[in-house]
Amino acid sequence: MLTPLRRLREQQKVTINQLSQAVGIDVGNLSRIERGLQKASLERAQRIADFFSQEISVMEIIYPEHRQ
Repeated sequence: MLTPLRRLREQQKVTINQLSQAVGIDVGNLSRIERGLQKASLERAQRIADFFSQEISVMEIIYPEHRQ
């Protein structure tokens, strides 16, 4: 599943390592969140949304299966 988070990250040409360091989330956890295998906490989703200047919503990060 290509989640909104992964789509945006790739469009912005941000590596998963860059995003991980910027938002303080382990690369493995971030990868699972990005692939829709793990739910992000509200706090983590907010940090990711803030990194992308709200171009992605917290809800799209937490519930990627609802936006394709």
